[in-house]
Amino acid sequence: MRTTVLAAALATTALATTVLAATAPAATASVPQAVADSAVRSGSARPEACGSGQLCLWEKPDFTGARQIHELSTIDIESCVPLPAGSKVQSLVNRTGRPVTTYQSAECAETGEFETYPGGGTWVPQSPYQVRAFKVWEN
Repeated sequence: MRTTVLAAALATTALATTVLAATAPAATASVPQAVADSAVRSGSARPEACGSGQLCLWEKPDFTGARQIHELSTIDIESCVPLPAGSKVQSLVNRTGRPVTTYQSAECAETGEFETYPGGGTWVPQSPYQVRAFKVWEN
């Protein structure tokens, strides 16, 4: 009898934990599990290493390759920030707390591809284009 009651209690606890994990809203300050798992599998840098107030850019998909870190305190808000010539960016994490637009154009021209990412914590394991510049916006 004791074994049955203990087993039922353990099963209920496991079920409740599974339901809570499945229905809980994603926290914007933490790395989505699929992204973290992808980074671990690829042996890449951990995207959560991008600190609060930072925009982190990686040269290869899945947060691999050389990383650039741009601090919100050193970025001119609403100004085009071209990346160094020849640099490649294919994945990024935006933890600036502000929207960031990445551009295919090195001049932030809207004639090429561009995308705006929310600043509360956005993880992009693969950009749909080669990022050559970015712009940080006021909220």
